[in-house]
Amino acid sequence: MPIKTIAIFPNVSKPQSPEVLRRIMKFYQDKDVRLMLPVDESRYFDLESLGVSDIEKEPADIALSIGGDGTLLGVCRRYGAMAVPVCGINIGTLGFMADIELSELETKLQKLLDGDYRIEHRLLLAGFAKSDGEERFLGHAINDVVVTKGGVARMLHLGLSINESHLMDYKADGVIVSSPTGSTAYSLSAGGPIMSPSIQALLVTPICAHTFNMRPLVVGQDDVVHIKIAAIHQDIIVTFDGQESFRLLPGDEVTVMKSTASAGIIKFEDKDYYQILRTKLWKNNGVE
Repeated sequence: MPIKTIAIFPNVSKPQSPEVLRRIMKFYQDKDVRLMLPVDESRYFDLESLGVSDIEKEPADIALSIGGDGTLLGVCRRYGAMAVPVCGINIGTLGFMADIELSELETKLQKLLDGDYRIEHRLLLAGFAKSDGEERFLGHAINDVVVTKGGVARMLHLGLSINESHLMDYKADGVIVSSPTGSTAYSLSAGGPIMSPSIQALLVTPICAHTFNMRPLVVGQDDVVHIKIAAIHQDIIVTFDGQESFRLLPGDEVTVMKSTASAGIIKFEDKDYYQILRTKLWKNNGVE
């Protein structure tokens, strides 16, 4: 299906965003394509004619994120269950998910017009919190849902269950439930394994567990992870992709499971996951 409408989400904190926007607009100026930006961003970049209120509700064929992986994650969460694939233009640091580098911008924009790309459907996590017997939906995450202490509070006392089976109670600074996509994010820093995004699984990684018995755990994508908060202090939070956070109370229970929705990430055939892994994670960090 030809692309007629593109929603653009630039990161206003990135100094390169104005130049990238200019190049995108120049490329599409003689094409039969409508460009639109969220209202706040359109005002910030003095492009109010492209501003659209509640842009997530406006039909779009694809979305472009301008920034790093964090910007792309935010756009995917904004669209939630709506089937709008997102393509990332990387002006961040690593950029595992953002597939367009500045040196190839116009080439890849043409590939989008030509339909020369594929859409990878990535597993989304759904997070819930139960307090006083009442459960509420908190949101979606592409990378991870993290239960952790909010500041310099004492360690957490956590109870971990998978489905109906209680595994163990342990002390730690927190726990990360990640998707395969998120295995190269916070979970990796906490000692978790790298998983290909094509693997159908969830990853449970403790943060500084105070027991040798608690190790990263790979479970099935249809398994449900329950985390019971047994700490007595109040400074406890749950975060989604490190961008949205909610306060928790002692006795609350966080449930993480595969969402019924998925995130569509645009990829191009000239880039392979393992090639990206080698380039971003090892080659650029002096390992080779």
